Amino acid sequence: MTEIQNTGHEQRQVRLSKLQALEAKGINAYPQIYRPTATSKSLAQTYAELPNDTQTQDVVAVAGRIRAIRNSGMFIDIYDPSGKIQIYTSKEHSSAELLEMLSFLDIGDIIGVEGTVRRTKRGELSVSSEKITMLAKALLPLPEKFHGLTDTDTKYRQRYLDMIMNPETTATLIKRSKIITTIRTLLLEQGLLEVETPILHVIKGGATAKPFITHHNALDMDLFLRVAPELHLKRLIVGGLEGVFEIGRNFRNEGIDTRHNPEFTMMEIYRQYNDYTDMMTLFEQMVEAAALAVNGTTEVEIDGKKIDLKGPYPRRPMAELVREYAKIDFLSIQTDEEARQAARSVGVNVDDNADWGHCMAAVFEEKCECHLIQPTHVIDHPKSISPLTKEHRSDSRLVERFETFVNTWEMCNAYSELTNPLDQKARFEEQVKAREAGDDEADMMDDDFVTALEHGMPPTGGLGVGLDRLIMVLTSNLSIRDIIAFPTMRKK
Repeated sequence: MTEIQNTGHEQRQVRLSKLQALEAKGINAYPQIYRPTATSKSLAQTYAELPNDTQTQDVVAVAGRIRAIRNSGMFIDIYDPSGKIQIYTSKEHSSAELLEMLSFLDIGDIIGVEGTVRRTKRGELSVSSEKITMLAKALLPLPEKFHGLTDTDTKYRQRYLDMIMNPETTATLIKRSKIITTIRTLLLEQGLLEVETPILHVIKGGATAKPFITHHNALDMDLFLRVAPELHLKRLIVGGLEGVFEIGRNFRNEGIDTRHNPEFTMMEIYRQYNDYTDMMTLFEQMVEAAALAVNGTTEVEIDGKKIDLKGPYPRRPMAELVREYAKIDFLSIQTDEEARQAARSVGVNVDDNADWGHCMAAVFEEKCECHLIQPTHVIDHPKSISPLTKEHRSDSRLVERFETFVNTWEMCNAYSELTNPLDQKARFEEQVKAREAGDDEADMMDDDFVTALEHGMPPTGGLGVGLDRLIMVLTSNLSIRDIIAFPTMRKK
């Protein structure tokens, strides 16, 4: 595991000896509780005006992990979640017990310190120690300070070390939480209800994706980890809820790269009497609110590109973008064979059975996405690749669907939801045929969902947002692994 294994064995023995010495003296190196009365941040605020070379009589208790020991323990830097605290121990005025405790300390230990607040001649705010309590004896050393933790494998496998050594990692995870909290608050303020739906599904559905399969022993049946919560959420709309959303984990048994992790955080929203244009506005509101909450501005920079997330965003039909960047007018093409020829003419390889819609989508993916740096709603997708979406009002080959792209990345997917049960059943049947032909990402027939629609579902707008990608944009990270606390890793 890199740095630790290279040096850890020998140092571990030394640290174990110190632990045994502490235990021999009756000292519990892993006590049940400790109550700090101050933090790095609170000390800095309270004593901001304290002059240099001043010793107060104010007694505080602080706690943190040792990151530096200087002058045989005279100066120790500990870090708590809000920052650094310098600990000063006077060799001349400290008790023998306190000085002995210094000999047991190592970098990485977590300690509590009681003492008085002072500011040194050089202006460093410090705590003059009167008592040091061992709170957790570290048996393994931290990565070497000068080089830090740079090995990416160790960063992701041992995220706790990454957080200790790289403050920006912790800052990103804190931003992640704030982004999700901001979006959740906005949706609740708009009257949507947060709900939970099953993760174990009897039928794979709700998205074009390959599922994970597990087995339930008591029922003796295979179940699918959900690829999307969509069909259950729409059942709640049928049941009469005005608007619902869910933030939770989805699972897709697909490749891993800088934008894909097998489990990821998805948010889906459904609201009565909305269509896909309402969902565009809602997405813009969420992104702008989250950006302001964590960055104080809607402008971000990713990989040297400056991007403004303030809405409204351009709404560009997919066919229009394909015509602009690939010079193909799919709306004038009438047959599937012509569509296949058109795609191949610009170097896009499509299957011999690819239909008109799949061909246009393939050309868009290969020739157009790379141009979508600034936020753009790509609207009006082909019907054949959108089995859960209402037909477009002006062209039966299209549906009322959009995907929003930022920095060439797809950020969300949204529909005017298909509510006609007969149409939905026919679309499922087409998906079943595709699945039987070898497409293991195609949806399955969900008879219960069709039954739900037969009881009547009002016009509904739906929106699915990949929160991990949105967080990547808002924190200017190029890899999904940098914004997930524990990304999936290959087994060593």
